[in-house]
Amino acid sequence: MTREKIIITGASSGLGEGMAREFARRGRSLGLAARRIERLESLAAELTPQARRVAVAQLDVTDVDAVPVAFAELADELGGVDRVIVNAGLGKGAPIGTGKAAANIETVQTNLVGALAQIEAAMAIFREQNHGHLVLVSSMSAVRGLPKAQAAYSASKAGLSALGQGLQAELTGSPIKVTVLLPGYIETDINKGVRTSLLTDTATGVAAMIAAIEAEPTRAAVPSWPWTPISWALRHLPDAVTARLI
Repeated sequence: MTREKIIITGASSGLGEGMAREFARRGRSLGLAARRIERLESLAAELTPQARRVAVAQLDVTDVDAVPVAFAELADELGGVDRVIVNAGLGKGAPIGTGKAAANIETVQTNLVGALAQIEAAMAIFREQNHGHLVLVSSMSAVRGLPKAQAAYSASKAGLSALGQGLQAELTGSPIKVTVLLPGYIETDINKGVRTSLLTDTATGVAAMIAAIEAEPTRAAVPSWPWTPISWALRHLPDAVTARLI
């Protein structure tokens, strides 16, 4: 099934912007949401010649009451919605107990509470129309808790993955599909400053995400190499081994 009408949050930069560009190239209709409306409007103007239709909405996903309103408005402008990509996220953080709780709390509010608000809004639409594809952009850090400044981020993404798994169990065999994506290190603002040979450039990372989304698996590590075997290792190997991987 081709999902023609797609809502993407966090679409003003990074992976969200990259996915918007690729889906526009494929001629899809796009509903783009993010906090920075000027960047969204500029992107929409750029994508309009390729995309079937582009609608934008200014949205801070931590304003949980605004999320269903924005989703409903975008769906109306697009004439419906077939897929929602819950992508908006934050990478702030500090070692827990070091006096910087606000950064960790903000990350959890955005990545988990804000994501839940998006899931609620998307699923309300999908349940009413009895079809749709929900895509949750989690992280490889959801597989195993990360230390220090990444602890809260890791926990928020683990919670997001758990929400996806719960919905998958509930919706098995239904026309509503749920995909949980686990990106590894992809070159974005969140990973700025990361020094590792495992870092994937943005174009390659986005291409891997699009391929996985279109295939609609329940779960996918992206890019598949090397993150599928790393994901397995993080889930199954002893702590003494995985500590060296994270």
